[in-house]
Amino acid sequence: MGLATRLTLALGGGHVTLPGAGRIAVFGPRAGADLSALPRDRVQVITTLRPDFDYFSAQGFDRATAPSGRYAAALVCMPRARALAQAMVAQAAACTDGPVIIDGDKTDGIESMLRALRAHARATPGAPLSKAHGKLFILAPGADLSDWQPEGPRTIEGGFITAPGSFSADGIDPGSRALADTLPATLGARVIDLGAGWGYLSARALSRDSIEHLDLVEADHDALDCARTNITDARAHFHWADATAWRPDTPANTVIMNPPFHTGRNADPGIGRAFIAAAAMMLKPAGALWLVANRHLPYETTLAQHFKRVEEAAGDSRFKILHASHPSRQRR
Repeated sequence: MGLATRLTLALGGGHVTLPGAGRIAVFGPRAGADLSALPRDRVQVITTLRPDFDYFSAQGFDRATAPSGRYAAALVCMPRARALAQAMVAQAAACTDGPVIIDGDKTDGIESMLRALRAHARATPGAPLSKAHGKLFILAPGADLSDWQPEGPRTIEGGFITAPGSFSADGIDPGSRALADTLPATLGARVIDLGAGWGYLSARALSRDSIEHLDLVEADHDALDCARTNITDARAHFHWADATAWRPDTPANTVIMNPPFHTGRNADPGIGRAFIAAAAMMLKPAGALWLVANRHLPYETTLAQHFKRVEEAAGDSRFKILHASHPSRQRR
């Protein structure tokens, strides 16, 4: 509601004046965001996250995973990751001839973004409108933020390619490494990696010759593109999809996953619970789920609701490796 409130006040009070014609790019709005203050027929929503892409598709908006051509104005909805936020603002400034509107809640880092732009030698942010626990301000046309543009995919340990702003972009996630080290020698012929990211778990799993088919399911378009580069094995199949809604054509022997547990800056175990419920629907009657989670996350109850057998296979003070098998028939 914060974005809708601030945007409505800004447009209605003259704080922001949109050009009378031309496309308006909206970078990174999350599912549920209210964009009704903008002229829908001129808006193009730009997002790499499949659930958000699908939400705005259902709302009737034009969508894209990357900007194309020039825009008369732009709105940047602040993401959680600072590097990604700077990249989005720089991208918006580079393709927009008119004002770039930047909006975010305080918990999104909007105040640090405003400070960073004020300190930048080639950017002129306007006075902010503060409302509903956040801020909205305009970046004047002509800002040169080329130094904020990401250099592109980076190469990390093991030769893996990662995308700026994606999960574990700077290195292999310790939890994922722990899970990969714990997985048994036999996973079955068909395996699914839910929330596959840039493909680390799948790459490790595919060292097993017994795997015939592995589905990588990932909602982040950029991360999945990296996975396609990192994994050239013909047994791998890539799906840009919401892991909680996607279903395989054939039930799997094993699901592996390191589920996300944040919405914005807030911990949300409900995401992991949804991953667990989805995994149970994807497995054969004797199938197994292997997942890693931070020690404090309360997934055992949900696992017990969806699987007949649940155990902690390994762990330390930071992580736990959970193994569940035989999804409950009443849940299928």
